[in-house]
Amino acid sequence: MAQSPQGQPAPPPPPLRGDPVPGGGKPGLPIPWEPVLTAAMGDPNSLRIQNYVQRGGYTALRRCIEQMTPQDVIKDVTDSKLVGRGGAGFPTGMKWGGTARNPAPRYLVVNADESEPGTFGNRYAIDGDPHSLIEGMIICAFAVGIQTSHIYIRGENRRGAEILQTCVDEAYREGILGPKVMGKDGFSLDMYITRGAGAYICGEETALMESLEGRRAQPRIRPPFPTEVGGGLFGRPTVVNNVESLMCIPHIINRGPGWFASIGNPACPGPKVYTISGDVNKPGVYELPMGVTLRDLVYKYAGGTTRNQRIKAVSPGALACQLLTDKHLDVTMDTATLTRPPFFNDFGPVGFGAGGIIVYGEDCEILDLLVNASGFFARESCGKCVPCREGTTWMHMMLRRMAAGAAAGKDLNTLLDVAKNISGRKTLCALGDFAVEAIGSAFREFRPDLDKAVADRAARHGNGHSLNASSEGAQHAGHAVTVAGTAN
Repeated sequence: MAQSPQGQPAPPPPPLRGDPVPGGGKPGLPIPWEPVLTAAMGDPNSLRIQNYVQRGGYTALRRCIEQMTPQDVIKDVTDSKLVGRGGAGFPTGMKWGGTARNPAPRYLVVNADESEPGTFGNRYAIDGDPHSLIEGMIICAFAVGIQTSHIYIRGENRRGAEILQTCVDEAYREGILGPKVMGKDGFSLDMYITRGAGAYICGEETALMESLEGRRAQPRIRPPFPTEVGGGLFGRPTVVNNVESLMCIPHIINRGPGWFASIGNPACPGPKVYTISGDVNKPGVYELPMGVTLRDLVYKYAGGTTRNQRIKAVSPGALACQLLTDKHLDVTMDTATLTRPPFFNDFGPVGFGAGGIIVYGEDCEILDLLVNASGFFARESCGKCVPCREGTTWMHMMLRRMAAGAAAGKDLNTLLDVAKNISGRKTLCALGDFAVEAIGSAFREFRPDLDKAVADRAARHGNGHSLNASSEGAQHAGHAVTVAGTAN
């Protein structure tokens, strides 16, 4: 039996449909769930293709090539009910099927940009099991009829890009990539790694494709959509998928769509890689069934809060989502729950994003949290749409003045008015809505805290002038808008 680097037996290949399954199950029935996306992480040899093959790697790809048609693969992915793990939650099988129905050539683009504070699951996955991503990409290419694929990775993640390039080179040498994938005539695939320049907007699929094409990263007008002629990379039909979404594919093929669909919330099932940070004792990456409660994530897996403090607020999907409070601890953390009533309000859905959870303890000052969040979105606005370009800068300016004690309580109403005028999909992409989610929810859940913070700081600094009456504030705002316009 093969040995792992620690001298322990290597894990067996994954059971296939029709094989005897663990726990006394019968062939053809769903296999009991266990962590699969993170199973190899922590093994220093998991990056090598030989190790991946020993663990059953590329058996799903071989099954597709030798036993399935492209339509069979798309049906399996559709039946699994896999939805995108990058934030939008779009059904993966529907996206693949829609792209396949449009004429070739077609492209596959992997969004590995992951640039929002509080998200780091994709980075961890690439560092720990990159061949799983490559196998998922090749299966997608087989199903959709794609000959060229791209992985777009954040520029600061140099290590991840180097790991992926090494693994892609290995796959070419082993005949898994190139003119005849696994020796199959008529199936060729090339794979390229592209490092971005560190722009958050490149997490939006059309801005990402603009960057890949060598242009300034700004969102496109839709329709046409990326899956259609004229809307994708170089104007061709394109599948854009998240890293985690594609890493699920080999397991769906090996274990069956029924296995995947039986895990977690039936509306958006499967294993999910949660990342949790902030005021918790064990921040990190946790693979769990989609739909685990926030209470379990914090107290069962992340070791509770630091200094055993009370939870004041939680960002359920990093900064782009609305704030939850300690009264929401029993909510299930999944795309379906957090995008539908009762988690839908005047500012839209609370949102789940990519599952990057940030916990804020009772010592957190909500006003300071909003200063930091608004500053991030003001800096990262691409500048194409007026509500986002101007509004994010004004919101950040107002919040900074409030934090400095240079504003009055009534200026909170001005801030809320600006936020409402950005919200509601008034921009080409969702960044405008993302920028106001934390602010809008803070007014709903923490208005007394904001009123007190503004009043206390104004009194402490001997100020209290309204922003509207401050010529200095207006001059500062004008300067900030100019800077934002030129910087982006």
